[in-house]
Amino acid sequence: MSAGQPTGPAQAARSEEMPLGRPLRVAHLITRLIIGGAQENTLHTVEDQHQLFGDEVSLITGPGLGPEGSLEARAQAGGYPVHVVPEMRRSLHPLRDWKSYQAIIRLFQDLQPDVVHTHSSKAGIIGRAAAAKLGIPAVHTIHGAAFHYGQNPIAYGIYRQAERFASRWTDHFISVADDMTDEYVHARVATRDRFTTIYSGFDVEPFLHPPRSREMVRSELGIQPDEIVVGKIARLFHLKGHEFLLSAAPSIARACPRVRFLLVGDGVLRKEFEARIAEMGLTERFVFTGLVPPTRIPELIHAMDIVAHTSQWEGLARVLPQALIAAKPVVAYDVGGAREVVLPGATGYLLPRDSIEPLATAIIRLASSPEQQAKFGAEGRRRFTEQFRHQTMTARIRRVYFEVLARRSADLSQRCMSSP
Repeated sequence: MSAGQPTGPAQAARSEEMPLGRPLRVAHLITRLIIGGAQENTLHTVEDQHQLFGDEVSLITGPGLGPEGSLEARAQAGGYPVHVVPEMRRSLHPLRDWKSYQAIIRLFQDLQPDVVHTHSSKAGIIGRAAAAKLGIPAVHTIHGAAFHYGQNPIAYGIYRQAERFASRWTDHFISVADDMTDEYVHARVATRDRFTTIYSGFDVEPFLHPPRSREMVRSELGIQPDEIVVGKIARLFHLKGHEFLLSAAPSIARACPRVRFLLVGDGVLRKEFEARIAEMGLTERFVFTGLVPPTRIPELIHAMDIVAHTSQWEGLARVLPQALIAAKPVVAYDVGGAREVVLPGATGYLLPRDSIEPLATAIIRLASSPEQQAKFGAEGRRRFTEQFRHQTMTARIRRVYFEVLARRSADLSQRCMSSP
């Protein structure tokens, strides 16, 4: 089956009778279209609904501003309406936020969606408020908790209260991992029956069959065929945990002379990391790719032997299932939904957050055992390939929409029957 074609779940969902007797109208909102997991998730959902299911979808977003790079061009080329709200930005700004709210209300009035689907914290609050104002059902996806580890305590409290408040405008929550549901239920945002876990899908085909060979990519990076590559894919930014991999690097390098470290991504901490690596005398052991387009991630993962993920906070990092589907073993900290795919003794090593010695030990063990690398990688590919297809994700999301619409219809019928 070629990439982009509907799989079984997509075909089954499309073959269902349309409950509305016409195409479903959905408005998606996201704060900004930078290169990131939540944004990739949103675009796959919109693209699938438009291309595979024939839904009438619209995408509303703020400007794609940020050092991570932008996905706006991809969205604009998708064949569905894209509405950019200039005032909608990530940072809090009461006047701009109020203008965003008013602009989104006007867009909803024009678009007349059956369902509003919000993504990310800022768009999630504003979009759900606007939907409630107009009586439109709203679904919100939790890509990563708005309140989380490492956050300023005041900001943590504000975002938690904001999510509790916004829950009254939310017909249903979609979590990208069971861990996200647990966190929101524990914070008393909503009861567990209002959540459905739907893993964040992507195009799995390039991870099964990379567009360019491992040898070609390694050669371009200056990596020898017999070197063991430990890779990490993440912005060079706070909470992404690169400093722990750097701390473990000297002992790994001593134990495994053929190990190289490949850091994929860019960010504000690059110069600091490069200086620290130089102080340790390990400059020749590290390769920085800088910012790369998402299309290069599959071939870069295939150039690796082991994938390390040391973030201090995540929802369910896409790199974890991506690495496993590429048949690479993973060493990850036990944060967010990592434990749902990194299965100790089966697909990799799951370690305490911020640990350094266990991180070094796990990487050394894998680097010393090609057999274990192959075993963990094969099991990861077997378990997760179908589960993380974006077509599977979109089919499940649409079923949530129809369930929400059915409940709304039943509630309306009940109110009509009970009124005098």
